[in-house]
Amino acid sequence: LIAAVGLVPIALGYGFMPESTLTPLYGFDVDNVNLKHIMRAVMGLYFGQVIIWILGFSNPNLRRPAMYCLVVFMLGLAGGRIISLLVDGISHWLLILYLILELVIGLVGFKLIVSNDKTKLANSQA
Repeated sequence: LIAAVGLVPIALGYGFMPESTLTPLYGFDVDNVNLKHIMRAVMGLYFGQVIIWILGFSNPNLRRPAMYCLVVFMLGLAGGRIISLLVDGISHWLLILYLILELVIGLVGFKLIVSNDKTKLANSQA
């Protein structure tokens, strides 16, 4: 739920009015229709993730799939950012912060999945 709440402003910043947020924050122009289209698609992808995470929070039957979505999403973003750091160099400090948060949230999510599996296994053997 924390990840869902935190992702909403990022999604809006990327897609609602990208020229008003991305240009001042990161220093690149978003004046191309194709780039705006891509950023709004990213916003939609982020909102899709938020929806599955909220559904997983509110519905126990969807909790495990939502956790897998969280882990894949966060570690996928982190992996892309790590590749960019290696290929392109150091980016804006906020993007470094996002990388750290994505790694932490993704790894915590993975740990929760594994510990839940171990608990279920122990309970089934008892």
